[in-house]
Amino acid sequence: MPRMNLTGASAIVTGGASGIGEACAHQLAALGAHVVIADLNEDLGKSVASEVGGIFVKCDVSSEDDGEAAVAAATEMGPLRVLVNSAGLGFAGRTVDRNNEPMEQKRFDFVVKVNLLGSFNMLRLSAAAMAKTEPLDSDGNRGVVINLTSVAAFDGQIGQAAYSASKGGIVGMTLPIARDLSALGIRVNTVAPGLIDTPIYGTGDASEAFKAKLGESVLFPKRLGHAEELAFMVLDLITNPYMNAEVVRVDGGIRMPPK
Repeated sequence: MPRMNLTGASAIVTGGASGIGEACAHQLAALGAHVVIADLNEDLGKSVASEVGGIFVKCDVSSEDDGEAAVAAATEMGPLRVLVNSAGLGFAGRTVDRNNEPMEQKRFDFVVKVNLLGSFNMLRLSAAAMAKTEPLDSDGNRGVVINLTSVAAFDGQIGQAAYSASKGGIVGMTLPIARDLSALGIRVNTVAPGLIDTPIYGTGDASEAFKAKLGESVLFPKRLGHAEELAFMVLDLITNPYMNAEVVRVDGGIRMPPK
């Protein structure tokens, strides 16, 4: 059985303007896919879209209208076969702070809205479009969804209640959604990155020293992961037609301490 052929197919990468999403967009394009960069950062998004020969759609993943626009743009370029849910954000805050004040509910809600509800919004809309395509092979494969979660779903640290809850929700919905979509020939897998070297850490000597210190806690290799390494796993899960309903940690063996 050959790997999934992406030549001429379309793919949506949310959060594709930078980091892991950008790396996935480049690797998808290298396999012949037409890529939609769905992101809120217009300047970076348009730049990446130009590099990969795709298009940019400004997209708040929690918005039904924006999600529909991204899916429509993708289907105009070719049959939609791939969604990579890479958009996400974090917020650090204790449930009750040092002054014995509770976390503002709106902060928790916002993280869950973007990370969990946004992922499901893009997934449901993309899967509906995939379901309308012709199967790629005798097994009936029509497409695949890859969700990005985090090791914080399993090893949440102090101050990560909202982030861990949102990412844990993505883990929890992987199997039932894969079961839901199996009748349509759509696979669903999830990747849980560890400490990855993305723009969130900034630049300069202080940033490099901080990243090196963080890397010491990784089992092996003792460094932060590269976005391209995460994208390798994403592409493997996309193109291997027997990978389904799985959550894979890509973290160098790290297990996060409480803080």
